[in-house]
Amino acid sequence: MIRILIPALGGALLAGAAFAQPIGDPAKGRELVGQCRTCHGLDGFAKIPIAPHIGGEPAAYLANQLTAFRDGTRTHEMMTVVAKTLTDDQIADLAAWYASYTATATLTADPAGAPEACIACHGADGISLVEDAPNLAGETNIYIDTQLKAFRLGKRTHDVMTPIASELTDPEIRALADWYAAVALTIEQTD
Repeated sequence: MIRILIPALGGALLAGAAFAQPIGDPAKGRELVGQCRTCHGLDGFAKIPIAPHIGGEPAAYLANQLTAFRDGTRTHEMMTVVAKTLTDDQIADLAAWYASYTATATLTADPAGAPEACIACHGADGISLVEDAPNLAGETNIYIDTQLKAFRLGKRTHDVMTPIASELTDPEIRALADWYAAVALTIEQTD
């Protein structure tokens, strides 16, 4: 287990240093959020089970993902289309808007049972501990399962997640997905 956690944490921290994005304006992001709210909600609490909750995510993570969708290094039938016309400033503004919210998790199980392969970056409660990792708290098990299998199959790549997911079995993926799906998530505007 230590052989997974140390490289994972180190890789995540190094990857986080590569996120030199413009600093966004949440008010300008609020003006752009109309194209996002159908799936992700105005506050970032997803409206559909195949979309992730993005409210309270680190701005650097959100900007990186939007940039990847725009530039084609990450693909999705809807997000690639939505992000294709965004400028760097618009991406920074949208990231700032959703990052202006606070995500709070409430565990409904013993934290000692949290998935060991995940907690160094995603936390036992599913709230990200590093800038290059998304929150997993309250995500649907369908979404988490799909993303882990995409990493495992190479349809989605990441220096840390691809090697971790490549060693997971379907039952292990489902157990990880079920753990984080059971965490209660609240997303609120930061004062």
